Amino acid sequence: MLAATIDRRGVVAIREIPVPSVGRREMRIAVDTAGVGSWDAEMRPEEPNRFLVPGTDGAGVVAAVGSRIRRFRVGDRVYSYSYQNRKGGFHAQHVAVDAKNVARVPRGLDLKSAGAIATTGLTALQGVDDALGVRKGESVIVHGASGGVGSLALQFAKWRGARVLATASGRDGLALVRRLGADAAVDGKREDLLAAARRFAPDGVDAVLAFVGGESLARCRDALKKRAGRLAYPNGVEPVPRKRRGVKTTAYDGTPGVREFERFNRAVEKAKLKVPIAKTYPLSRAAAAYRLVKKGHVVGKVVLRIR
Repeated sequence: MLAATIDRRGVVAIREIPVPSVGRREMRIAVDTAGVGSWDAEMRPEEPNRFLVPGTDGAGVVAAVGSRIRRFRVGDRVYSYSYQNRKGGFHAQHVAVDAKNVARVPRGLDLKSAGAIATTGLTALQGVDDALGVRKGESVIVHGASGGVGSLALQFAKWRGARVLATASGRDGLALVRRLGADAAVDGKREDLLAAARRFAPDGVDAVLAFVGGESLARCRDALKKRAGRLAYPNGVEPVPRKRRGVKTTAYDGTPGVREFERFNRAVEKAKLKVPIAKTYPLSRAAAAYRLVKKGHVVGKVVLRIR
């Protein structure tokens, strides 16, 4: 099969490598579409003179199942999230993954959309529901709402009944978050975030879900309610936000699993989730996709179409 590979120097190449074997509790997916994140472009093998296949998530059709697998059959349309998958990532024509990290594609989504959202979607929903516990009527800032995770978190927060102030950058970012239902939108690089937040919630914002760090996040934190505000962010946001007395701060990881995917599928269907695709590349142009996500300012999600 063909796969995108990265060596220790960061050199990207398309190689022909063996199709991965399938263990008893694993399944092999013929990949249709795979998501591309900044974390993929930064992956490196631990050993010299070796390479790895990046890609933490994707969607496709079941090509083979292990002897212990009963939930899936060959031909099922599925999607999966498996970080640092031991048999190689999703930027390849086939991937072998543990079946507990796989789910059927939610109703209403095609393989292209499903391939873009396993990592980002689980991270978004678990931020809204678990890390923050967003409730109907609350005011929430989604900081970095035009990116792959933020654009989904914005929709889940609205589905939960929150009023959402979305921060984005550029006209294209602001246009996207408005289309996705933000009650208010502000350019985090050009406008006064604190002033915008105080206009949005004069008594203070209930919660901030952050996908961008730095000074702009500090301004969002300043807008929180005194002694009652909540701030959550996925691990990997840099610089790491400083804790502040009176603000409940939660760092978390988006995690896959059978129950996690079941809950996520229900949320996708009930929220009628829209999946913004920033740009699509063929597998042969994986290096260009990695360069784009490393540059930043990606509105939506970058994907590779494998088949």
